[in-house]
Amino acid sequence: MIEVLYEDNHIIALNKKSGDLVQGDRTGDKPLSESVKDYLRDKYNKPGNVFCGVIHRLDRPVSGLVLFAKTSKALSRMNELFRTKSIQKTYWAIVENAPHKAHGTLEHYLIKNQQKNKSHAYIKPHTGALKAVLNYKTLKHLDRYTLLEINPISGRHHQIRVQLSTINSIIKGDLKYGAKRSNKDASICLHAREINFVHPVKKEMIKICAPPPKNPIWEACL
Repeated sequence: MIEVLYEDNHIIALNKKSGDLVQGDRTGDKPLSESVKDYLRDKYNKPGNVFCGVIHRLDRPVSGLVLFAKTSKALSRMNELFRTKSIQKTYWAIVENAPHKAHGTLEHYLIKNQQKNKSHAYIKPHTGALKAVLNYKTLKHLDRYTLLEINPISGRHHQIRVQLSTINSIIKGDLKYGAKRSNKDASICLHAREINFVHPVKKEMIKICAPPPKNPIWEACL
C-alpha cells in the first residue's frame, strides 16, 4: 500500500517508507513508480499502460515526501522547476551529535565515488568536486540525539548525509557515513519533511508535508 499525501490531474505525492525504491535498479525489487502505476490503474480503471514519471529521488534508507508526474507535460515542467531551483525542500534529520552552532550554513565540495556509491566532502575547492550548500537549524534536543531541520540549496549526491557527517553530526543509523550502529529496520533517520513550489499547470502555491515514520525516536521529535 502507498501513502498518498497529495494528488491532482498532474502530480501525485507519496510518503515513502524507508527501504522503498523510488525507481527500479539492479536489485529487481519493485519500485514505487510501479506501485503508483498500479494505484492509478485501479483507481481510475485504466487498462494497459499508465504514465508515471519520476520527478526526483530519495535514497533507499531515507523516508518522506517524493513526487511523481501523471503526465509527460507535468514531468517536463516539474523537471524545469528542479533545474532552476524553484522548489524548496525541507528535511528532518536526527543526528548523534548536535552541531556547535544551533543554526547555520554548511558549504563543502563533494566528489562522488561511483563504485562505493559514496561521496567525500572537502572544505575547500577540489579538482572534480561540486559545491554543496545547505542551511540547518536545531529543532529539538532529545536524550541522546538532536533533531535538525535542513534546507538544501544545492542537490548533490548524498549531500545532507555527507555534509552532516563532516561536522560530526552523523545521522542516526547511517553506517555509510560513520554512525555508531544501524537502526533495526536498516533505515537512517533522514526524512523528507516538506516541499513548496508553484504548481506547473495551476500556477498556485503548493505546500505538501509528510508525517515522519511511526516509531519511538521519531515520535519523540513531535
